[in-house]
Amino acid sequence: MSAQPLEVAPVLSTPDTHIFEDPTPPVDIASLARLSNEQLLVVYEVERTVREIRASKWRRIALQFPDEMLMDAPRVFEALARGLSHARNDRVSSPSPKSSHTNGDGADGVSKSLESVSLSEDGPQEKLFILADTSYGACCVDEIAAEHVDADVVVHYGRSCLSPTARLPVIYVFTTRPLALDLVFHAFKETYQSQDEKVILMADIPYSNHITPLLERLRHDGYSNLFAAQIIHDPSSPLPNRSVPADVKEKAETLRDYQLFHISDPPQSLLLTLSSRVGAIHIYPTDSKSAVSPKALLASSAATLRRRYALLTRLSTVSIFGILINTLSVKNYIHILNRVKEQIAAAGKKSYTFVVGKVNAAKVANFSEVGGWVVIGCWESSLIEGKDFWKPIITPFELSLALKGDAERVWTGEWTGDFQAVLTEKENAPAISDDHAAEENGGEERLQDSDIGSEEESAPPEFDLRTGRYVSHSRPMQAPPSRSTKKASDPGRQPASSSLMRRANGDLAQVGGVVSPAAEFLRNKRTWQGLGSDFEIAYDEPSSTDTPGALMELGRSGIARGYAVGGDRSKT
Repeated sequence: MSAQPLEVAPVLSTPDTHIFEDPTPPVDIASLARLSNEQLLVVYEVERTVREIRASKWRRIALQFPDEMLMDAPRVFEALARGLSHARNDRVSSPSPKSSHTNGDGADGVSKSLESVSLSEDGPQEKLFILADTSYGACCVDEIAAEHVDADVVVHYGRSCLSPTARLPVIYVFTTRPLALDLVFHAFKETYQSQDEKVILMADIPYSNHITPLLERLRHDGYSNLFAAQIIHDPSSPLPNRSVPADVKEKAETLRDYQLFHISDPPQSLLLTLSSRVGAIHIYPTDSKSAVSPKALLASSAATLRRRYALLTRLSTVSIFGILINTLSVKNYIHILNRVKEQIAAAGKKSYTFVVGKVNAAKVANFSEVGGWVVIGCWESSLIEGKDFWKPIITPFELSLALKGDAERVWTGEWTGDFQAVLTEKENAPAISDDHAAEENGGEERLQDSDIGSEEESAPPEFDLRTGRYVSHSRPMQAPPSRSTKKASDPGRQPASSSLMRRANGDLAQVGGVVSPAAEFLRNKRTWQGLGSDFEIAYDEPSSTDTPGALMELGRSGIARGYAVGGDRSKT
């Protein structure tokens, strides 16, 4: 049974009975067993990291760990420091640095290899910094925190969305996890009985290096139409951040002829993207503790896609959108921000931009006038779902569908979380003629001269498809201005003011001469409008049974060890 939508904004303060409860989800301690020194060097690819740092002559290195790996951060720091020290003191030339993300030759030879990694050039000593917390999602490179320490490079540990960064170079260390290849092999054979089936082998990033050995074993067993997807840095690929078969490069539609065998549960955004592009998806779980081979389960995202489409129709009549900046590092995030603002303004709606760091229900519930949110972030973190959010949160791709009319909106079932697709759509859109552009730019001035009321009345009515109710102000930025407003060409017109203007009957509240739906909401619907808003309340004369309101008086002042009350400086 689906959860009922919230009727009012949730309570933002923590109840007294839950003050000491830790909201952090519990972590399986058994899965975080302490690594030996040799395993640490292999899992965190210390040798390759030292080699790339020395090759590029980076001096200030930021180490970014996800929360579950912070327990290993001090040991990785010390291992890198020792490796860099050996490399500086050793004058033996080293081979060219490797650019792949595979492990070294093994734990036995890593320590000896570190001592021989060096370059002949000398310079200032490298400095390492641990980024203990991320500004946004752990999958993204935190350039903001790295710039606080003036870092030259970021070493990102753990799984990553591989979104292109805006400013700093990155060394990705995927921290490969172990996998029982025999169990995966038997699960694959049980799933695909025919050896002629066209199947793509794919895995979550920490398990990606197991794909090649699995492919060789399956081909040796007789499977002939297999393709191993390799990691690439391209979220816009038909398989995000993965290579595709040759026939798919020529014609993307042929990807529907393939089935996908995925090792480990993919993120929800990746599952939605893949389910609309391949024939079928079977997921091999990696969290099973049983020694028996787990079965690969057929994945279905039909219910999630239907729910996302319902959000689009629900937000089609929203008048105010909030734009949440969920990244300051992904390349082109400023371009997609401008594009989203243009789309909302072209639809006659109002938008406000917010930078709140990590998104949660309490933060976005502070702005009750916002009817829907658009997240600008990496392709994984843009998909935010949860029954605790008061208003829906969608992606830029979904916004482009929500702003279309009912006749133009066509739901093909395809979904993408990469906002680059929205920018590409804009580039491929036909150019608007100069006459049409001038018509759009001069529309506001002509509206003042035309019979606006008749145009508003002739517009088709809009209804909320979820509730069936008539919506009268879904396009506040296209509302008729005040009849007393003068044209810009009028020499007697006063310059726009930054203060809130007093509203006349029948007019919308304006800030600086521009319609402000948020100010209108503040005026009409907010019961509490901030400190000092109740000073003008005229209290009725108290009756004999009523207690008169207390007068305002000067409160305590001073420091905690001794306050002074009012004008009396005596300590209390």
